[in-house]
Amino acid sequence: MNMRDRVAELEARRAKIREMGGVERIARQHERGKLTARERMSALFDQGQWFEVGMHGRQMGAAGERGDTPADGVICGFGKVDGRMVCAAAYDFTVKGGSIGQTGEEKVTRLRKMALTGRWPMVWLIDSAGARIDPGSGHHPDELSTFAGSGHLFREQVIMSGVVPQIAAMVGPGAAGTAYIPGLADFVPMVKGVGTLALAGPPLVKAVTGQDIDEQSLGGSKVHCELSGVGDAEVADDAACIAMVKQYLSYMPSSADGSPPRISCDDPIDRRDESLLDLLPENPRQAWDMYALIKSLVDHGEFLDIKPKFGRSIITCLGRIDGRSVGIVANQPKHLGGILENDSADKAARFIQICDAFKIPLVFLQDVPGFMVGSKVEHAGIIRHGAKMLHAMSAATVPKITVIVRKAYGAGYYVMCGRAYEPDLIVAWPTGEVSVMGAEGMVGIAGKKLFGGGEPDPEVKAQLVELIQKNIDIYKVAGWAFVDDVIDPRDTRRAVAWGLELSEHKRVERPAKKRGILPV
Repeated sequence: MNMRDRVAELEARRAKIREMGGVERIARQHERGKLTARERMSALFDQGQWFEVGMHGRQMGAAGERGDTPADGVICGFGKVDGRMVCAAAYDFTVKGGSIGQTGEEKVTRLRKMALTGRWPMVWLIDSAGARIDPGSGHHPDELSTFAGSGHLFREQVIMSGVVPQIAAMVGPGAAGTAYIPGLADFVPMVKGVGTLALAGPPLVKAVTGQDIDEQSLGGSKVHCELSGVGDAEVADDAACIAMVKQYLSYMPSSADGSPPRISCDDPIDRRDESLLDLLPENPRQAWDMYALIKSLVDHGEFLDIKPKFGRSIITCLGRIDGRSVGIVANQPKHLGGILENDSADKAARFIQICDAFKIPLVFLQDVPGFMVGSKVEHAGIIRHGAKMLHAMSAATVPKITVIVRKAYGAGYYVMCGRAYEPDLIVAWPTGEVSVMGAEGMVGIAGKKLFGGGEPDPEVKAQLVELIQKNIDIYKVAGWAFVDDVIDPRDTRRAVAWGLELSEHKRVERPAKKRGILPV
């Protein structure tokens, strides 16, 4: 056989592999509103061009000899996203439900090594039934014991953590083994009503617990984006999911060795927004929408909201200021008054860690009444959840800019990068208040002692509140140099931009140690 014949044979093999699970299964995929694995890969990479790795992989054993597992159910490759190299693996639901076979796992392992050694982001496009259980495959029964040597994919993900960005896009199911991939990833967008995550599917849940439940109720996008916090955002379809993956990558460096990309910006840093003067209600107990300030602060009002439906009393989002990538952590007074509780503390802690790992400066916008109190949150572990945020905040060495907008009370002030937590610039609006708690709260506690447990006269109470208010006034705090400046709200963008430039080459030394110990 000459070379032309061999090349013709090669092309015939490739064409067969590109048929994936066959015309009927591809049609069913499309009927569900889903792209195929190869279509997803082409949508991810620039001009749909990419280099495939392990195309000729197939299932080991007798079934593999029949050639019924094209690419062994997972498409692997690398290419460029917005001009930068990215490695990606897309599980192919048309081939044995995108289940993980031994050869497929070897392929993804090879790709992970490429991403780690090359220092490139790793993207998973997950549409998988989990680990392959295929008694009819013709395997020898002894081959079931090969499970004893599996599982390294999760260990390798942990090794990659904080070295390269890891994204797991849930464009279909992720069961059992493939459920832990997003659990260990940095960013997890989910297609609404399609993406699912569960350690066990409904049949196994029924067999073990007796519970009848469908896939979406068990582990759908709504569950994980609103309740569990595993998912980061719900999107409409595959196209929107892949677009969000690209958006997330645009804020990130290729690895922790580099710096986040800075883009040219025609939005002036000294742009003043007159509407900020009317943003806060006169009543300090009244809610307002922090998103309005964020939109005013970032370039062209554009940002990527992370976990918007989980832990809603705090906002975590990626944006740009003067072309620089920034992570914004902001209290949301519209939800629970912006108070910190278990989910919002966990959400903020994780976001701070991701930004710190990839050298993304952090901007904190404070209007925080403190941490939630009461038996319910205490029994649910508010102390350990709050400690996670304290730990992440204290460990972070990236540039940190703090803006005290209104309330800055108690430990909430600390974890939102108060003065003791090394902000490179800390400024306040004239409405700022820094205190262990609000004036009315202090009067409520002190009043019981001063007035024998009874309520003080309303006039006396008002006088006490006024007296305390004078001592938590932002100008008194500024007079002690605990804030760097009290600013006109219209100058917030300018102040933050200046702070970011000031701290661009920031260096922080910490005591040598193997690692810090995360709170429980």
